[in-house]
Amino acid sequence: MHPLIASILFHAIGAASASVCYVPQRKVKGWSWQTYWLTQASFCWLLLPVIGAFLTVPAFWSVVYQAPRDALLRTFLLGAAYGIGGTAFGLAIRYVGFSITYATAIGVSTLVGTAYAIVKGDTGLVNYAANIRMFLDKTGSGWVLLGIGVGMVGIAFCGLAGRWKERDLNPAAITPGKSNAAIGLVLCLLAGVLSGVYGMALTEGAPIAKLAEQAAVGHTILGVDATSFRNNAIYPFSNTGAFLTTAIYCLFLHYRQGTFGQMLALPQGVNPIQLPVNWAMAILTGCLWYGQFFFYGFGHFFIVKVKGFEQACWAIHMILSILLGTLVGVGLKEWKGCRRSTKLTLAWAVALLITGKLLLDYGNYIGQAK
Repeated sequence: MHPLIASILFHAIGAASASVCYVPQRKVKGWSWQTYWLTQASFCWLLLPVIGAFLTVPAFWSVVYQAPRDALLRTFLLGAAYGIGGTAFGLAIRYVGFSITYATAIGVSTLVGTAYAIVKGDTGLVNYAANIRMFLDKTGSGWVLLGIGVGMVGIAFCGLAGRWKERDLNPAAITPGKSNAAIGLVLCLLAGVLSGVYGMALTEGAPIAKLAEQAAVGHTILGVDATSFRNNAIYPFSNTGAFLTTAIYCLFLHYRQGTFGQMLALPQGVNPIQLPVNWAMAILTGCLWYGQFFFYGFGHFFIVKVKGFEQACWAIHMILSILLGTLVGVGLKEWKGCRRSTKLTLAWAVALLITGKLLLDYGNYIGQAK
């Protein structure tokens, strides 16, 4: 398989995992938000990244020992900021609803994460002007930027369609009040910026991934070239940072609301059989969330291999995530009963997202090293 095709495929698999990762939450009953969130975070942001690194990165401890300390620290701290963004995301939903929050956060995240990767380049922020010029001078850069722009318009249409869906199906869910809308918008922007910070964390983790790739030369994992797992060396730092800030907030909520015991015993009146179901759904959520970046790493690896626009990887992931998430919602009949204008807006959103993704792919195709 051609590396560029492989990159598209693996990005799609990762985005598909992201688009369904919170579907299992629907089956959780008798748990507070913090119980569910901390349980799934323990897997996706703590256990799985560490286990995955040791299983797929040859001589992982040696890679960590050789990695620049400033790169490790920046990756961890940016991951911690991302964890704060997740909390802001959850709070924003209370004010403006899920659809507006998701679309705004994804749009801002796409812009922040991609712009940072372009400005940082291979030589650091100090050479930002040269890095931007190098990106723009490369064949296909115009198509890549056009694809990102079209994709972000599609994301905006997605948010609009989602807002109208909430109006059509549950008018009472629309929170009135200008002050609430203003607070919600600020939280959406904060969530978006700090979600984009995760893309920055992966960019800052590039030296770690490079050392992991060097250590993996000549090794295979279950018959797969071990160098393709290089990004797995970053996640124990970016994800544990996110886990730290998330855990602090969840433990605070546990303390304030007295919900510590829910992990071992459900509240009175809830069927005890539900407890293992809750655990299974939380673990599944964690596995799916981790899976998105497990495959994101493959997608990034193969774009680098053909010397395409690796700076666009974050945009590709974000656009695909919201596209596939929208299609999953359609498949689950979440849009049934909506007005024709809402469905038409949704159709435009999907068309724009697909167009943006194809433009990104075309830009990477013509931008490959000859």
